Amino acid sequence: MTAPSRPTARLDESRCSVRALARGDSPVATASPAQRWLLIEQPGPWGRDALTESRFDQTVAPLLARRSRAENVRLLLVRQPGERLADSGRRWAYADSRPGREGLWWSVRASDADLLTAPWDGSVGERADRPVYLVCTHGGHDACCALRGRPLARELPAPGPADVWECSHLGGDRFAANVVVLPYGFYYGQVPDDGADLVHAHERGQVALPWLRGRAGVPPPGQAAQHHARGELGLLGLDDLPVSSVRPTTAPGAEVERWIVTMAGPDGQVVASVESRPSSVAELLTCRATHPAHSRTWHVSLGDPA
Repeated sequence: MTAPSRPTARLDESRCSVRALARGDSPVATASPAQRWLLIEQPGPWGRDALTESRFDQTVAPLLARRSRAENVRLLLVRQPGERLADSGRRWAYADSRPGREGLWWSVRASDADLLTAPWDGSVGERADRPVYLVCTHGGHDACCALRGRPLARELPAPGPADVWECSHLGGDRFAANVVVLPYGFYYGQVPDDGADLVHAHERGQVALPWLRGRAGVPPPGQAAQHHARGELGLLGLDDLPVSSVRPTTAPGAEVERWIVTMAGPDGQVVASVESRPSSVAELLTCRATHPAHSRTWHVSLGDPA
């Protein structure tokens, strides 16, 4: 098949990321539930569905997508910033961001079909010894991802050239430029400038709190509670404040939802009261949206009201 051409667009006030910044939309508590990842190096353009609208083997694509769903592994296409099709080393990686199991292992495939039988458990490949930064540049999904993501991917000052990759859709288009740091699974949004502060924070073993969306796999109320508690208590270490419980105190699906979130602090439990409600005004939340929708807003205070 012929892969679609990359979109031509410009960043103006009609774009979802520009509107979100103007409104002051918060990216907090919007990280993915995924905790295991498959990264597939695939240069060239990607369509809206990156796997099936790229130069990846189209007989393999649906089988691979089926396996990733069955094994609950998030599948992302990656390419190096400024790549050419001839640059491909046919690399792929398995990453695990579950606490206590964090790791990312790079391998090389002889054919795309190899990925159907390769083990996704860290038992093969060369383990990465530094964080890997994935910058969403998936313009076929939303133009903001390309317009903000591609410049950031080119400029991000990671220690080595293989530490930064463009990637397919991460979610949260209006928070572009979006970055996920593996193997830990930390999501960032609205990353400004060249992202140097983000990289330097991770080199110190800390999160970059001003742009942190949350940690993948942590329930959204837990992400909101962690973010607030980190700011209040100054605990920025990657493993600080793990969530031990998220207890709802309202019925599922209530317009205003509340939880009690318990985290493990350095001096004992840290408890937070978390509330989420729909935004007061419905907005077009992506560049492709045709109908306005309400986002969720999060409100946190430390301490258990009970």
